[in-house]
Formats: sequence, structure tokens, C-alpha cells
Amino acid sequence: MNKAALNFSRIFVGILFIFSGLIKANDPLGFGYKLEEYFDVFHNFTYSTLTKVVHLFGSGHKLDEALGLFHVFSPYVTGIAIVLCVIEIVLGALLLLGFWSKKVTAGLLGTIIFFTFLTFISAAFKVVTSCGCFGDAIPLTPWQSFSKDLILLVLIVYLFINRNKILPLTVNPGKQKIGLVAVIAISVIFSIYTYTYLPILDFLPYKKGASLPEAMKIPAGAEPDLFLIMYKLKNKSTGETKEMSDKDYLKTEIWKDNNWEIVGQPEQKLIKKGYEAKIKDLVISDASGTDYTKELIENPYYNILIVAYNLKHTDEDAIGKLNAMTVDLTEQFNIRTVLLTSNSAQDAAVFSKSHKLMAEIFYADAVPLKSMVRANPGIILLKNGVVINKWSYQSLPSLEKLKAAYFNK
Repeated sequence: MNKAALNFSRIFVGILFIFSGLIKANDPLGFGYKLEEYFDVFHNFTYSTLTKVVHLFGSGHKLDEALGLFHVFSPYVTGIAIVLCVIEIVLGALLLLGFWSKKVTAGLLGTIIFFTFLTFISAAFKVVTSCGCFGDAIPLTPWQSFSKDLILLVLIVYLFINRNKILPLTVNPGKQKIGLVAVIAISVIFSIYTYTYLPILDFLPYKKGASLPEAMKIPAGAEPDLFLIMYKLKNKSTGETKEMSDKDYLKTEIWKDNNWEIVGQPEQKLIKKGYEAKIKDLVISDASGTDYTKELIENPYYNILIVAYNLKHTDEDAIGKLNAMTVDLTEQFNIRTVLLTSNSAQDAAVFSKSHKLMAEIFYADAVPLKSMVRANPGIILLKNGVVINKWSYQSLPSLEKLKAAYFNK
């Protein structure tokens, strides 16, 4: 019985860690975006929580300096994301192989304690709405992720207690080292490949073959989100407080009792989640705010979207190549090419002038732009609203290949 429990725990934890690591390694830039979100919200959360304590002992400049570490990591989030993916995959693989069981189970225990704490803070204080544990493949709420981590914590504690009973596949030190190097190499190569050539499996609504207009539609008869208006009430005589929905407020006729008064502002509370379009936040406009979303994504002809969500950090060499390609495609095939960014119109105008951009510039929020293509810049080829193909700037095909594959047919 003990042997069966140990084997189950080892296989379950090992496979789950490998799966989790591979899913995130499939989209390291997306995982990096999630880490950046964690850094931002935990910086704000920690700052607001500790400021009062620090101020009891004097100036808060030391707190600012200490918490600035969150933002120090921001430029390196993609590298950190790849390292974390590799660690997950390696720990899971070594656990299955049974190599260095003491060190591996200790590493697993430290990792799961950290992530359990992280997901608890996320859930309890609602600082992150989606944990990113399995990337975009299996979205989990913070509470679901916390529950998953608690189960893993129990299993890993069991493995740690029984670490001496975990038998390795081979006791040959040379073969064990070869296994370790192989797992690390495969993990790193896979992560770098997906970073360079975009995710192998695209779980986002802008994937190849997707119809963007269809993804933005809400079917006829679909139920919308159901909300209730919540009132906070206080009894003038007793000081008692209670919370009540607008429906109960009218039904109970408590409003007729002069002892009860509404305090604060009414709040909306989501009661039932309704149908949600796959793409719900994409709005493309020009510098004056005119909406061009429908016109651009429903273009019946080939058109190219250059997505550079942040012009300050975009690859300028790639912009130069895309600019030259834009000129050729416009002259030879009359293909409309636009650049989408989340920067201000003023910054975009300066960028356009300095790089002599030929593409039209439009604006959208950074969140959907990051989902469109995991690159800065990235390129999407559309026709009649369907994503024909997309590329990272690091894997951009030549003009000749584009012509042969699409435009000369």
C-alpha cells in the first residue's frame, strides 16, 4: 500500500510539473507578461500593506527602495519565465527518474510552498485574477490554483518524508548526469524555439485560422452577465449594519423604515457569469479616437497588421525591414499594412517620423495586442477577418516567400 501511494504521488507530481512547465515554455513571452503582472500588483499590494508600519519608524524611502526590486526584475521577465519553466520540467523529470531524490524533493517542497503562498495571497486579496499556472491552455482562478497547490503540497510533503524510498532508474552517476543535461537542454531549446518562432500550440483567440469577427460576436439569445446592486445599510438607533441587494431592499420594504439609511455608494455584484465573446476587448482607433475595428479586421483582401504594443521596446531593425516590405507590398499588390500600438499618438508620431514609417498607425489597448502575437513587433496576415498566418519579427519570412506562398497565387 505504501509503495503504491509513493509511486502514485511520484508519477502524479512529476507529470504535473512537466506538463505545467511545458505549457508555459510553449509561450514564454506570455508567461513573462503574467510574471510582470505579478510584480506590479505585489509591489502595489506590499507597499500599501507595509507603508503604515514603516512610517511608524520614520521615512518610507527605505521601503520604496526595497520594493523597487519588483520593478528591477521587469526587463528580465522573459528570461526569468524561461528559467522557471526549465526548473519545473527538470524537477518533474528527475522525480520520475528517481535521481537525487533528497535534493529534488527538497526543491519541489520549496517551490510548492512558495507558489501556495503566492496563490493564497492572489486569491485572498484579489490582486491577480488568473494565476497563469497552465498558461492560456487551462485558465484557473486564484482559488482553483490555490486548491491545486494544496493538493500538490500534501503529495510533495509525503514524497519528502519518504524520499529515501524513491528508487532511481539507474544508480550510474554518469548516466544520471547525462539524463540531467539532456532534460535541461531539451527544456531550454524548446523555450527558445517557441520564443523565436511563436508558440507551437496557440491557445489564444488570435490563432492561425481563427475568424476575428466571429470571435467577437455574441450569439443571439446568449445570456449576459447577471448583476445585483448591493446596498450597505446602517441602523441610526442601534448602529447595526447589513448588506442587501436592490431586490431585497424593495421586497422587504426596509426603505420605509426611517431608522435604516444607505451608507456609501451602491456596488455592482456579479451573480451569474453570462456568455463571453472570445475577443471582448479589441477596439482599434485612429489618433482622433475614430473606431476602425470593423474596417480593419473585416477587410476582404489581404492586409497586414504589424503589432508593436510598446514602441519604446520594439526591435528597431525589424521595424526597418517591415517598413521596406510595406513599400514593396503596397506598390506590387496594393496590400494595406497598418501598425497597431498602445503608445500615445504623440509618441507614435515621433516614432513614425524618425523611422519614416509607410504603414498607417492605429491604436489599441496593450492587453489584446499582447494576445494577438507574442512578439514586439509581430506580424499578422489577415484576409476577410481570418488569421492566415503570423510571425515573430525574429522569424519573418522574406518578401519572396510571402509572394510565393500568398500573393502570386
